[in-house]
Amino acid sequence: MSITGRKPNRLINAKSPYLLQHAYNPVDWHPWGREAFEKARVEDKPIFLSIGYSTCHWCHVMERESFEDEEVADFLNRNFVSIKVDREERPDVDHVYMTVCQTLTAQGGWPLTIVMDSDTRPFFAGTYFPKHGIPGRAGLMDILMAIVHKWQTERESLLMAGAQITEAIIQTEKRTFNGSIVPEVLDKAYTQFKRDFDTRYGGFGTAPKFPSPHGLMFLMRYWYRTGNSEALTMVEKTLDGMRQGGLYDHLGYGFSRYSTDEQWLVPHFEKMLYDNALLTYAYLEGYQCTGNPDYARVADEVLTYISRDMTGPQGGFYSAEDADSQGEEGKFYVWRHDEIMEHLGREAGELFSEFYGVTSAGNFELRTTVLNHIGRTMGDYAAKNGRKTEEVEAELKRSREKLFEVREQRVHPYKDDKVLTAWNGLMIAAFAKGGRVLSNPEYTNKAKGAVDFIFKELIRDDGRLLARYRDGEAAYPAYLEDHAFLIWGLIELYETTLELNYLVKALDLAHQMEKLFWDERVGGFYYYGSDAEKLISRPKEVYDGAMPSGNSVAVWVLGRLTSMTGNKKLGALVQRTFSIYAEDIERYPKAYAAFLLGVDFHLSPARQIVITNPVAAMQEMLAEIGKHFMPNAVVLYNDPAQEAGVAKFVPHIQVQRPIEGKTTVYICENFACQQPITEISSLKQALERHLVPIQ
Repeated sequence: MSITGRKPNRLINAKSPYLLQHAYNPVDWHPWGREAFEKARVEDKPIFLSIGYSTCHWCHVMERESFEDEEVADFLNRNFVSIKVDREERPDVDHVYMTVCQTLTAQGGWPLTIVMDSDTRPFFAGTYFPKHGIPGRAGLMDILMAIVHKWQTERESLLMAGAQITEAIIQTEKRTFNGSIVPEVLDKAYTQFKRDFDTRYGGFGTAPKFPSPHGLMFLMRYWYRTGNSEALTMVEKTLDGMRQGGLYDHLGYGFSRYSTDEQWLVPHFEKMLYDNALLTYAYLEGYQCTGNPDYARVADEVLTYISRDMTGPQGGFYSAEDADSQGEEGKFYVWRHDEIMEHLGREAGELFSEFYGVTSAGNFELRTTVLNHIGRTMGDYAAKNGRKTEEVEAELKRSREKLFEVREQRVHPYKDDKVLTAWNGLMIAAFAKGGRVLSNPEYTNKAKGAVDFIFKELIRDDGRLLARYRDGEAAYPAYLEDHAFLIWGLIELYETTLELNYLVKALDLAHQMEKLFWDERVGGFYYYGSDAEKLISRPKEVYDGAMPSGNSVAVWVLGRLTSMTGNKKLGALVQRTFSIYAEDIERYPKAYAAFLLGVDFHLSPARQIVITNPVAAMQEMLAEIGKHFMPNAVVLYNDPAQEAGVAKFVPHIQVQRPIEGKTTVYICENFACQQPITEISSLKQALERHLVPIQ
């Protein structure tokens, strides 16, 4: 934030929106790098490391309270070398030091606060601290003064603590296991989800309540596998709760980060690209499983929001929108009752207010309301008021559109416009699947545009994938999640378009992923590449948090590529990764829901749907396939115009040929194919048989 008359610090030359937000702090911030480490060594000072991201509410609070404060800045500048890191640009740095924080304090979050020596070995960790202590939370100034005193009087104990912490982290990551994944782990995960399920509002656990899209994806596969209707009921209750609550933006679309309450009513208002990508994917699968048009509508609306507000002119997807505007969380999104009446008039205003829960008392701060229709469906509401559903729906739609235009005149939250390869991979997957399931070629084209952008702007001259693009600059060797998530997107795009080049790109990235990240000694994939900066440890992550881990998505997409191509080497990587993480997964499988997507795929019968011959009926056949939930089937195309490519990359489908020049579909299971299908009616019947459980 530019302060008139204040000289910028070193962050002014950064591309990161988060670092630029701190470029006019009086703190003498340094970016992460050798210059800062060397300065700490030469000046004999500890390093104060602060990690956050541009749309982080408590990062903004700590900046206002401490990093904009002259007293705090003066103390830091005299006694520390201060480093700022954008966790979204450097997830490797964030991951290593978040592990330290969780090890030392049993909790984590952002802003992440670390104090370490010039060799980057940490001896203090925490999250948000106010300038001065409050009940239950120490103050930053007290902490800094205590550390400086100890640095001057008991430095050896600090350095020893740092060495011990670092060694403990390294040893933990060197452990080796050799187990095996068994089908019962899926039952155990289901039982844990059922135990934590909120039967009243949906979701899992209590407030604050986070979306769990990969958990929902697991439960849909469990329903498909076993026929257990309770698994699908949990999914439906959660999808309904999230879309009806204030977690969902009913005017501009898209989901906020999480709900502060158990009802999904009052969100933490920041919108993240990865949440919206994963939730779109879950709603699309929910639509495939249930046929509920509300789920298709939500997916369509979220993709509309991303297309309208979060897509750059070159086709890449932006990262996030802030929770705050004009210094207040949620101000952009909430409404007073009198505002609704003013803009809509009495009759339309009363209808809108009743359906979306707007009252003069409000449900948020300062008598404002977070729009929601918890427990109210359009049909029930219309029946209650003696009106036709379509009539009420049309009137509410007009009101939403009018209020959206009014809201557009407000000061918008800050938008983080950097393009992250990993998060774009997730959004490519969502758009590609949306194009297929919703039969919308515009969404397919959005996915294509983002892929084109990445392969134009985020591939180094030597072919190395990069992690971040902003303002004309691509930087940072891509991490495991960049490769795994982009492979996911490319597989979805291939199955939507049947254009071989997307499958080839996915295979190329898979080989790069093995070369750069695979642990030859133990197995599993490292977080950052063998050619990247060496940190105090080189972790491997499998736990699935707000985003799935790189290893989890890697085993899933490599399993799919193995089924598609018959590449046994990729399959061996999957098997080895299962082996080393089997014990972790068995202990608490619910925490590894995305990993279980790969397990479920591996344990399911091998299913392939092969399409042949490029005639008009092919698109109709492909659209029919897209309607059905078949999570463990892969779709392939024996393209007569790509004979050499088919022979090289998917040679096993060469034997599937068109019958009498017609578009022909082969449904194959466990390496045996059913009778070839040339009529759409026969295809529908065949696919319907695959909607029953596979056991």
